[in-house]
Amino acid sequence: MGAVGFDSPPVSIFTRLSHLAGMAFALGRGDDVNAMHAPEYYDRLWAQFTARLPGVTVDWSGLYSSWEPDKETLYQLDSDIHLADPASVAALDSWDAEDIEEVRERISPWFGNKFSDRRDQPPADWVDRYQYYTLWEMFEKVATVFQEESRYEALSRIHTSLLETIEENLPPERDRPTAVLAGFSDVESPYVYTVDTPGFLTAHVRPLAPTDAFGDEVSSGDAVDMEMLLEADPDVIFTLGGMHPETDMPGIRAGLRTHAVGQQLSAVEAGRIHAQGARYQGPILNLFQLEMTAKQLYPEEFGEWPTYTEGPYPEIPADEQLFDRQAVADIITGDSNA
Repeated sequence: MGAVGFDSPPVSIFTRLSHLAGMAFALGRGDDVNAMHAPEYYDRLWAQFTARLPGVTVDWSGLYSSWEPDKETLYQLDSDIHLADPASVAALDSWDAEDIEEVRERISPWFGNKFSDRRDQPPADWVDRYQYYTLWEMFEKVATVFQEESRYEALSRIHTSLLETIEENLPPERDRPTAVLAGFSDVESPYVYTVDTPGFLTAHVRPLAPTDAFGDEVSSGDAVDMEMLLEADPDVIFTLGGMHPETDMPGIRAGLRTHAVGQQLSAVEAGRIHAQGARYQGPILNLFQLEMTAKQLYPEEFGEWPTYTEGPYPEIPADEQLFDRQAVADIITGDSNA
């Protein structure tokens, strides 16, 4: 971003991708977001998790859908910060370097990072100066902009404790299942995503160290047929967006069970087709998804994960929760003394 300065903490917040909107949300600023990609979709998805955080809500319905933002709309929104990666905006055909600079000078700074998602290469003009960050390193920088360092530190302690719990209880490598992330908009040719790809899209899976089912055979995001999926034969299949209200998890499981090839998959035979949330996760979803994935992969070590069909994040008995919901809620709402 170069040198970025503000006269006071930003109030109105433009975002594109939900990991940055999720950072604003974690800092108690979710309702100050005025734009994001697919707001109706992510509003409904986030609600599946906020249901387990006492007193925490967010309403992103009706916001400007900003996947390919219009410059004139940015003038109308007049945001105090564009919590978005200018390199990713510059990659759009409708934007150029002059547009990016105009918005920075006449409206407000850009402050975000997208290509850390899979450690992808940014546009050529950015290659020599682009930095990659983990999800929580990025969150720390965002918290500094909003002068919310204490909230970040409190959430970071919970995150660190959760990672320590995971590390202490991981089974030996030989006992870890093979796994793949998959999108089943079409059962015949799902999109598959590797579980060990660097970047924040797998920040909820990599700490749990499952074995990637495909190895180097596919690139993350490739469409495969069922024969290729059977050749990889993962022990566990994580279904992307499976916890969204519009995703039919029982239908996906039934489709695989009745498919001539799909029914032969080890994950299908063992009933290990699990719902996931969002890969463009902010820090709060990251906490939930670390807990969720730990239970889905290693129920003997971290407690059983209930078979998810629909509704909000399942109620987990207090003694089987891997982080304190009330503590997280209090940090978000500002009721914490941390």
